Amino acid sequence: MPDERPHPYDALLLLSFGGPEGPDDVVPFLENVTRGRGIPRERLEEVGQHYFLFGGVSPINAQNRELLAALREDFAAHGLDLPVYWGNRNWAPYLTDTLRELVRDGRRRVLTVATSAYASYSGCRQYRENLADALAALQAEGLTPPRVDKLRHYFNHPGFVEPMTEGVLTALAALPADVRDGAHLAFTTHSIPTASADTSGPVATHGDGGSYVAQHLDAARRIAAAVRAATGVERPWELVYQSRSGAPHIPWLEPDVCDHLETLHGAGAPAVVMVPVGFVSDHMEVLYDLDTEALAKAGELGLPAVRSATVGADPRFVAGLRDLVLERAATERGERPERCALGALGPSHDVCPVGCCPARTPRPAAAGADSPFA
Repeated sequence: MPDERPHPYDALLLLSFGGPEGPDDVVPFLENVTRGRGIPRERLEEVGQHYFLFGGVSPINAQNRELLAALREDFAAHGLDLPVYWGNRNWAPYLTDTLRELVRDGRRRVLTVATSAYASYSGCRQYRENLADALAALQAEGLTPPRVDKLRHYFNHPGFVEPMTEGVLTALAALPADVRDGAHLAFTTHSIPTASADTSGPVATHGDGGSYVAQHLDAARRIAAAVRAATGVERPWELVYQSRSGAPHIPWLEPDVCDHLETLHGAGAPAVVMVPVGFVSDHMEVLYDLDTEALAKAGELGLPAVRSATVGADPRFVAGLRDLVLERAATERGERPERCALGALGPSHDVCPVGCCPARTPRPAAAGADSPFA
């Protein structure tokens, strides 16, 4: 365990996606998300209906506020003198504004934790591109941007895996006793284009789903094994996908969770637990695509189904992030801290190498080996 010194870092940045906080925010938020794609307003209003079902409010900002408060409380309780800031890619508080605040506060070395646990363009590289854009904007204003690093992927850290495992056990207990032991586990994550999946992670891992699929499978395998150890029951499980949003002619990762539920029902599965292993908190794609659409599909089929919890602001997850912050700080000081990871893949890289999760159109990205702001 690394010691309790954050040096050389003088701030932690919680970096997330953002979401609308009222009906009037929905379409402008979606315009931010889809900027440059030429999607007509009518289509955005159609997509926005998912948000309007929940009063036009995405839960993600409230969940980030809870995580922000939990990190600050945990750091203070452990004597860790590291202020925590929060910025979003697509809604207030905007990333550029938060970095500007960091500069005003005299912060020079910033460590970033993104609310995405896995390697992929949308889950890592795009955040790094947004960081580069924001740092360039500060530079254009005549400010000296801070050096920004990014925390390694935490999909296989005990602070992520253990709360996910407990969530599955709690969900199993909510099933009727006569179907509980036969319940299948459906580990769900966001579908992405297969081309993006195949090029996710370092170049050495490209192909056949790349790091995106491999990391999800590793986490799912570890959680399934822990559930088996706790219950004494070997349960069938599969990694499935949700929330596809691309053009129909472009291949995306499959099977879709609703299709998978139909397959399970047809095969005679007595019940299923949907495990949102790809998500850190219960944001809109969990509340709508799983809690609304997928549970409705299971109801139509007569298939008993429950959804397990995400890690949210679980104290073990928060403590895991603290552990990772201290690990990275010690590494930057030239020390050799223990790098905790479960499963078969081991700890991820600290610095994204050249060619890691490339975009189709190359853009500068911060917090990597090819960062223009090193």
